[in-house]
Order: sequence, then C-alpha cells, then structure tokens
Amino acid sequence: MTKHPQSLRSGLLATALTAATLPGLAQAAEVNFATPPWPGATVKTEVASQLLERLGYETSVKEASTAIILEGLVGGDIDVDMALWRPSQSDMLDPRLETGELVEVAKNIQGARFKLAVPGHVWEAGVRSMADLAEHAERFDHSLYGIEPGNVGNEIMQDAIDADTYGLGDWKVVASSVTGMLSQLEANNDGGRWTAFLGWEPHWMNVVYDVRYLQDPEGLWGGASTVSTVASADFLEREPNVAAFLERMVVPIEVQNAWVHEFSREERPLEAVAGDWLDANPELVGEWLEGVTSADGATPALEAYMDAYLADR
Repeated sequence: MTKHPQSLRSGLLATALTAATLPGLAQAAEVNFATPPWPGATVKTEVASQLLERLGYETSVKEASTAIILEGLVGGDIDVDMALWRPSQSDMLDPRLETGELVEVAKNIQGARFKLAVPGHVWEAGVRSMADLAEHAERFDHSLYGIEPGNVGNEIMQDAIDADTYGLGDWKVVASSVTGMLSQLEANNDGGRWTAFLGWEPHWMNVVYDVRYLQDPEGLWGGASTVSTVASADFLEREPNVAAFLERMVVPIEVQNAWVHEFSREERPLEAVAGDWLDANPELVGEWLEGVTSADGATPALEAYMDAYLADR
C-alpha cells in the first residue's frame, strides 16, 4: 500500500540502511506524488500509487495546496501532481511550463466543471447567472462559499469582488474546506436558505445534491474544464517508464465520481477504495499499462502487475 507521510521517513531510512549494508542491492525507483486535499484527486493519486507499487516502485503521497505543490515540483521535492485544473489554474501552471521546468503529461479527466454554483431551488427561483447574484444579495448573505484558503477558485471569486464584477463588490468569500463548504450547503438547504458555492465535477456533490452551475457572461471561469497530470521535467527524463504510464492514465469522469462517492460520502478507507477498484477493473488497468514495464524493465507491466496481484492473494 502507499506510504503516506507519517510512515515515509521510517521506510526510506530502512531502505537506506539496507542499501548501505548490501552494496550490490539496487534501490527501487521512487515516485513522489502530491495532491491537494480534494477527494477525487486523493483517490486518483492513490490508484496511481498502488498500481506503480505493484510494478516495483516505491511511492509516497504528500497533501498540500496547489501553490505549494507547484513549488515542490520545481524544487525537486515532488515528482507528480495529477490535479491541475484548466483553465482555472492555467495562470499558476503556464509560466512553469514555459520555462521547461514542468511538463503537462496528460489530461487525465476531460469534461470536468469548476465554477460557481447554486442549489436547484435557487436556480428555479431565477438565479441562472452570476449576473443575477447582486439582485438577491440579502438572500445569499453577501457570501460566496469556497474551500481551502489559497485555492484558485476562492481567488477567482475574490477577484470578482475586488473588481466589483457582476456588482459583487460588497460580497465576501467564506474560505473553509470541502467538508466545511458542503456542510454549510446542506445546512442551508435544510433551512431553505440560499447558497452560492464553489462547485465542480467529478465529485459526489453532483449526485447527492441538485447542483446547478451558473452562467458566466464575463468568462471569469474560462471554458470547459480538464484536469491535467503535471510532472517535473527532470523526473520524466529520469523515469521514462513512469512517464509512459502517466500519459496513458486517463480516467472516465463517471469512474472518478464513483471513487469520490465511496471515499468521501460513504467514508470507505482510501486504500480499500483504490485497491478494490484496481482488482475489479483489469481491462482499464491493462489499457493504462500498454507499452509500460516493471520498475526494473525486465517484465511487461501487465504481467508484473498480475504477478503482484496474485502474490497478495
């Protein structure tokens, strides 16, 4: 299973001591992932991590904000992030792509959405666009609900407020967390109150709640969204086999919706959600592993993956 931060240091120390004691023993290649604290990104990263471990890689997963992750990718402390949203995070990512320090490996989710939303009862009352918000400011308590501080969605909303776009100059962004924001949404829905909140798909909120995405005539949120896998250029040059896998790991949006529902809504353990899905979906896993090998390069990836699967049984 994936080594998370609390166990990573001891695991690496043990590996280092073993290598020092047995000079002829080669260390397994390492892949250091990072992910923002979003359920979909968390499960997707865990799936990739477990799959690579079955191929003989050592993996770790760090949780941090996107801004910190990008700095870590440039600095070499992080190898891969699978949760860069376009176009909403393009301004953060593009300068680093232009320098050649980072590479956009693949669009791992297509048809995604990331923008301001309202619940169905508010939509039915006539709020269909961000341009409709100011007219009903009191009903919304002059508040736009976001997630963790520093998130680009919060920043887009704050920029709209600062520029008085759509007449939102006297509104505020309520920064919280994914859990906190959705708890507020549920409480407001139960009380018949109105909420404007940061919504996105894939996510279980689109299954559990009647989420309606607001029109955006000024184009603050950009066009249709995709989610990209981004990696350090140095890492990709060093690990072309992992690069080949990352290029092929494209996740159907309905699959990630299901992951998020199991992990975040049903509260199943992260490792179980990822591991059970991998075991139950050999066809898609096989597609991701075409042209890839085991970490040592000696075995086709699917064969190595199945050997590891059977050894665990």
